[in-house]
Amino acid sequence: MEKRELLYEGKAKKLFTTDDENLLISEFKDDLTAFNGAKKSSEAGKGALNNKISTELFNLLEECGIQTHFVKMLDDNNMLHKRTKVILIEVIVRNIATGSLSKNLGIKDGTVLPFTLVEFDYKNDALGDPKLNDQHALILGLVDYQDELDKLRRLARQVNDILKPYFASKGLNLVDFKLEFGKDSSGNIILIDEISPDNCRFWDMTSGEKMDKDRFRQGLGGLRVAYEQVLNRILGK
Repeated sequence: MEKRELLYEGKAKKLFTTDDENLLISEFKDDLTAFNGAKKSSEAGKGALNNKISTELFNLLEECGIQTHFVKMLDDNNMLHKRTKVILIEVIVRNIATGSLSKNLGIKDGTVLPFTLVEFDYKNDALGDPKLNDQHALILGLVDYQDELDKLRRLARQVNDILKPYFASKGLNLVDFKLEFGKDSSGNIILIDEISPDNCRFWDMTSGEKMDKDRFRQGLGGLRVAYEQVLNRILGK
């Protein structure tokens, strides 16, 4: 399967058409951005690590009954996946308070939440990805029915129920993460994008060390080493 036309370039990936209209190729980039693009950098090898981590996690979720866009990893930086109609809602799943949740609501950083929190953000860079409630999503036409919003929440919780104990078995707390969904050619809502330290927060269960993109956001350094450690734990190394 070969790349054809560049369809879209985002912060972390380039999206290409293929000779099959139902399949696309995502090229994982080494670029890093934070704070709505105000902070930018590049980390050699980051894209390949995210591709490999996402591949492992998509395979895990598929085995557990979660439908995803994943088809196969083509090489270190390229993934073949189904074409979908992207739902412009970022689904945020939180198990432990940190980041914007602590900042906006005054919940002490590191507080274990009494239940898993699922939030919606509007996937719109120009507006800074603002928070959405259900009525906002319906007014904007981001989904057709309330049932679809309910399904996004249900799928997000199912993903969390799989990944949280999985990472705990690897010595990592799954603090929070962002999911994206799309509709396939049959209109089914499926999981898309990636699952990696770029859009998940992982804290070492023993040391509390941050092993995700916060190392870049907070100037901690050692990002590639942290991503490699996440992959090695997934692979059981």
